[in-house]
Amino acid sequence: MMLGSAWAFAGAVLVICIWILTGPTFHFSDTWQLIINTATTVITFLMVFLIQNTQNRDAKAMHLKLDEVIRALKGARNQLVDLEDLSDEELKKLEEQFQRLRKKAEHDGTHTHKSRAG
Repeated sequence: MMLGSAWAFAGAVLVICIWILTGPTFHFSDTWQLIINTATTVITFLMVFLIQNTQNRDAKAMHLKLDEVIRALKGARNQLVDLEDLSDEELKKLEEQFQRLRKKAEHDGTHTHKSRAG
């Protein structure tokens, strides 16, 4: 995406430099300051939505990739596909189920992250 590029950063630096250089011409007036404050506020406001949209797209792509991995693995529970559509209550129940599985694995000595120091 172009807005996250080095060119976009260079453009922003250029705008700031031009604004600074015009300071003496406008006698560093309140209006001169207001212009940069307003511009940066508007740009920041719009960037929030752009960033959120990008994050939503990335999350959706990640979910689809994980769904494909789940679908492709033998023995995987296909019910785990589309977890993002579950309610908070359903997610909490599933989380508790995985916690029980983890505790059982630790108890049985099959937990792979168990410390070997002793």
